[in-house]
Amino acid sequence: MPDSGCGAWGVDGWREPPFCRAGLGNRSPRLLPPPFSVPKAGAASPPSEAQVGFNADEAHNIVKECIDGVLGGEDYNQNNINQWTASIVEQSLAHLVKLGKAYKYIVTCAVVQRSAYGFHTASSCFWDTTSDGTCTVRWENRTMNCIVNVFAIAIVL
Repeated sequence: MPDSGCGAWGVDGWREPPFCRAGLGNRSPRLLPPPFSVPKAGAASPPSEAQVGFNADEAHNIVKECIDGVLGGEDYNQNNINQWTASIVEQSLAHLVKLGKAYKYIVTCAVVQRSAYGFHTASSCFWDTTSDGTCTVRWENRTMNCIVNVFAIAIVL
């Protein structure tokens, strides 16, 4: 493992993202917004104030319903994990987009067999805390645990 303290273990071993080699440590570079452009005639108007703002409770309810719909009544089965996780993230993303808010969404899902060893996860973001948001949904039954993370990044025009 390199001395930079930046990177992560993957299936291919230790990896350092490009910003580690750029001397930025564990911080990703600040990305500049795209240049301002005037919308073309007939283009969608910017979102209204009512459409802006990440509501974590609303996202939590949407994701929980998606998880219940996919995993409710199921027992852990390794052969179904890929299908289940894909369904959960796709349904969650589709419902979030239907809200019509000015956000880009990232949805992750992990399903693991319930065991005495537990399950631990963490995430970190470098973003604008005044406009961006996150929501984590924990779901479990007697045979499995599911963790879904939603990251919402505001689209600023």
